[in-house]
Amino acid sequence: MGGQIYYKVLILCVVPLFVSTHAQLQLGFYAKSCPKAENIIQDFVHKHIHNAPSLAATILRMHFHDCFVRGCDASVLLNSTSNQAEKDAPPNLTVRGFDFIDRIKSLVEAECPGVVSCADIIALVARDSIVHTGGPSWKVPTGRRDGVISNKTEATNNIPAPFNNFTTLQTLFANQGLDLNDLVLLSGAHTIGISLCTSFSNRLYNFTGKGDEDPSLDSEYAKNLKTLKCKNINDNTTIVEMDPGSRNTFDLGYYGQVVKRRGLFESDAALLTNSVTKSLVNKFLQGSIQNFYAEFAKSIEKMGQINVKTGTQGEIRKQCAFINS
Repeated sequence: MGGQIYYKVLILCVVPLFVSTHAQLQLGFYAKSCPKAENIIQDFVHKHIHNAPSLAATILRMHFHDCFVRGCDASVLLNSTSNQAEKDAPPNLTVRGFDFIDRIKSLVEAECPGVVSCADIIALVARDSIVHTGGPSWKVPTGRRDGVISNKTEATNNIPAPFNNFTTLQTLFANQGLDLNDLVLLSGAHTIGISLCTSFSNRLYNFTGKGDEDPSLDSEYAKNLKTLKCKNINDNTTIVEMDPGSRNTFDLGYYGQVVKRRGLFESDAALLTNSVTKSLVNKFLQGSIQNFYAEFAKSIEKMGQINVKTGTQGEIRKQCAFINS
């Protein structure tokens, strides 16, 4: 099967088998080659994230979406003039923060040209932005290299969607070497951020195609959403907090919403349809915030090493949106 070049982006039609590999990443990878890199990134995040705290959630989402397609290789950042790159796929049309990453990349390039990968920048910014908005910290070993392939279809097929049921979620996570514990913990990131009505309006207005509500959604909550937020099924502009009342606070509120059957997405409700994940939701909800932070850190560190490219694989892009010529 052939590939085509689209404005410096190689788009292939072959969907590979995804296998999680924990390659040779290391803490402080740039200690000698670009010793100021991590401080430059951290300082920029600290200086600017308070102006747009919602970026913390969207950068974390970007990191998640990147790692689920060809591993954590910044392929989500690549542009395509034919609209065939990952960022053109439905799951990524609402991803923001590309300019934020580009601004950081330009600062790092000015310090150390051609040394620090865009993939590492995403991983570091995701961590630093969550920390600077009061959330957990985690270790980010570096040494990732950037991919040169970005494919819209692969993103559509591999990124978990808000309408996924438990079986689909389990499969998509398992494809990346992640287990049910990781599924529940990484879903916990829904404690911050927002969603458009379009991601769940079918649960309010047309769940089975008969103009009905999703019975797994709390009826009182559904009524409030229809009255105050998503007033019709075609609303594609209104935003809704995923964890009402604490959307900027990385806490246990999301699990409380799920238990009350007030998770916005079908994928949230799906966590209650399996005995293992339901038990984990209750475990984290009843535990301490410190325990949640510690366990979340383990899962996102694991996610951040999915199928990474190291050594001579891939490249170090000069600009994150384009492969090197």
